[in-house]
Amino acid sequence: MCYNLFVQEYNSIKNLKIAVVGLGLIGGSLCLALRRAGYKVDGANRSRAALDYALSHGVIDGEAADISAYDVVFVALPPKASADYIISAPIKSGAVVADICGVKKYIEDCVYSADLPFFYIGTHPMAGKEVSGVQNACADLFDRASMVITRGIYTDERAYNLVFRLTEDMGFARVVVCSAEEHDKKIAYTSQLAHIVSNAYVKSEQINGCYGFTGGSFQDMTRIAGVDENVWAELYLLNQNNLCAEIDKLIGNLTEIRAAIGGGETGLRAVLARGRRQFESGKDVENSSTIKITALK
Repeated sequence: MCYNLFVQEYNSIKNLKIAVVGLGLIGGSLCLALRRAGYKVDGANRSRAALDYALSHGVIDGEAADISAYDVVFVALPPKASADYIISAPIKSGAVVADICGVKKYIEDCVYSADLPFFYIGTHPMAGKEVSGVQNACADLFDRASMVITRGIYTDERAYNLVFRLTEDMGFARVVVCSAEEHDKKIAYTSQLAHIVSNAYVKSEQINGCYGFTGGSFQDMTRIAGVDENVWAELYLLNQNNLCAEIDKLIGNLTEIRAAIGGGETGLRAVLARGRRQFESGKDVENSSTIKITALK
């Protein structure tokens, strides 16, 4: 039921049948954001406890017992589970299916290697918390966030337009459009490397008894050190080539700074100044030839 077809059958886009599979922090927040925008959203989950919580706390309208009944399906499961679900679930012909995983090329390759009767769109909400679970979901999680939508040679334009519209209605501040390959390269640097650095940083023995010596910089460095290794290990392994390349660059840069500290103030200032200038120039680059950013509000 694609974007230019459903308007002929429904009085409003709000009458689309939407299901979210996977009711964790992100999946639950998707449900709440869509419901806030006026959509009816049902949910499904691998464990009954999260589903019961979502039903009793108004996260979803009902249980998505028969996924073949839905026009739009958001799959909010870990990468391998998402790929398995998308390939094997009885999703109806013509439906639009979007995953929200933190790696995109792996999912895309799995989906496009199968002969499936529906339309796939890769998405990645750039939002989260240090805590997990549907009990921490909130309707405004995405209000200042970006949604990455991947496009490739097999992307259906009508399905893409529908997901873009739903993204806008959920309250995202901007949409970033790129290929799955470009997404994985960027996310290795902006997200996965940051989590690894935080994890490595807190392994110093100086973490013991540091209370009272900390400020904003310490909080920034350690905020994501306690995330679930069962979730992140899979993401690292599925993007290992891009991630290891960024780790190698970081090691090289740290080695340069360490050497400069032992070489005098002039050299150290020069090394630090190069980093500052690169940060200032790099953070302002938008709408490159391979990435398009659209502000939504």
